[in-house]
Amino acid sequence: MSENRRDRLDQPIQPGRVKLPKFDPEAFGRWSEGIARYMGTAKFIVYMTVVITGWFLWNSLAPERIQFDPYPFMFLTLALSLQASYAAPLILLAQNRQADRDRLIMEEDRRRAAMQKADTEFLAREIASLRISLGEVATRDFLRSELTRLADELDEAAHRREKRLRMERDEEHT
Repeated sequence: MSENRRDRLDQPIQPGRVKLPKFDPEAFGRWSEGIARYMGTAKFIVYMTVVITGWFLWNSLAPERIQFDPYPFMFLTLALSLQASYAAPLILLAQNRQADRDRLIMEEDRRRAAMQKADTEFLAREIASLRISLGEVATRDFLRSELTRLADELDEAAHRREKRLRMERDEEHT
């Protein structure tokens, strides 16, 4: 015997909720961006100008019996007000989504810049370390100068040896 929740007096009645249709906010956002993007084009302005001009001409020059919005053009005013009342929130939604994307891009750029800075600092430390290490290592110029000095010393020693051998030969021949 299960009791229906409505029949129980010890619990408050849950108010009936209005079931609203579910929608994908991302899809709605993309749709609103598409509309906002289109409304910001020259094509839209030209089409809107053609429609309004046609509206004015039809309702000003056509016979009165077929005019659907005579002179103060109240229906046109209502249509443009309705368009503006929907366009403004759609444009704001598109701007908010763009601001969110810009914020994410800026955060990513900031993160990458921090990583690049850390990498650059690491490489600078490594280069400084290598320079210090190279200061203790013989460079190519140092080796050349030492080899040249040694070659000169060997040439000089060989020259002295030859001179001594000549002197010894000369003494033996005399």
